[in-house]
Order: sequence, then structure tokens, then C-alpha cells
Amino acid sequence: MKKKTIWDMGRVDLQAFKEQKKMDVVVVLDNVRSLNNIGSIFRTADGFSAQGVVLCGISAVPPSPEIHKTALGAEDSVDWEYFESTQAAVEQLRHRGYTIACLEQVENSVALEKLTVEPNRKYALVVGNEVEGVQQEIVDMADFCIEIPQNGTKHSLNVSVSTAVALWEFFKVFISNK
Repeated sequence: MKKKTIWDMGRVDLQAFKEQKKMDVVVVLDNVRSLNNIGSIFRTADGFSAQGVVLCGISAVPPSPEIHKTALGAEDSVDWEYFESTQAAVEQLRHRGYTIACLEQVENSVALEKLTVEPNRKYALVVGNEVEGVQQEIVDMADFCIEIPQNGTKHSLNVSVSTAVALWEFFKVFISNK
């Protein structure tokens, strides 16, 4: 097998990306503090063609050299907005017709492998702070919570890794309905 080159992959340029159909998912960062994690989430949002990223609270915003280091320019391709509070962001997204899904370990969560993504529904995927997770008040506002099953000694994955794993489940439905 020969590795693909960048030309083999047929990637679109920035303008074409901005104009192409996006997956009806925005990723909401609830006080994510690591600029590397924020950059990585931007890059994942670009890779899966998410509608956008919503940065909340202490989450840093572009432009930032530290975000750029892991985003590799995805902070320019993915639409983003900032809210001082995650609660205000969630209220606004609900008003815009989004179903609110928190990625958090809670009672009665939906195991990721049992998640049913409805193709014509808009989702806001809320991911949390590296230490505290998603705030309880935001969990209380959610329509449902998603949990990634794990079998190791640690109780959670890195927030950027968790976001990528969860977005893949949404993306599978998006690409099958394209």
C-alpha cells in the first residue's frame, strides 16, 4: 500500500469548505482551559465538517498561537462564537432549534454505542472542563447526556479525544445521508 499524498485526498480549499454542507452539530466548550485542547477540537470540527464551535467562559478564543499550534488553521475554517457563560450559549442554541447533548458521565446517560442520531435534527454537543467536566447546571439543561464506555483504570478520556470519539458517531450518520 502506498500512503496517500495531500493531492490524493482531494481536500477542498478554505472557501469551498465554508460553502459546503456541514453536519448539523456545533461543539460547545464549557470552560475548557487548555489551548491545545481547544485547537485540537477545532481541527476535529473541521475534519468532521461540524457546523461550528461555541467557546464559553474561560475557554480562550482565536487568534492565538497556542490554539493555532494544534488547530493548524482550522480556527479559520470552522465558524465559532464566544459566550461569557455556557448557560447563555445553551439557551441561545436551544432557541435556534438545537437539541442539547452533554458529553458527561451521569445517571441515565446514553452509552455512545446506543446513541441514535436523527439525520434532520440539529445537535449542540457540550463538552466540559478538563478537571470538572460539564457543569451540573448545564447537565440539568440538557435534553440528554452521552457517555463513552471505558474499561481501563482511568475514569475519563482527554476532552479533545472524547469530542473526536463522540463526533465520529454523528459524522457516520451525516456521511450516510449525504
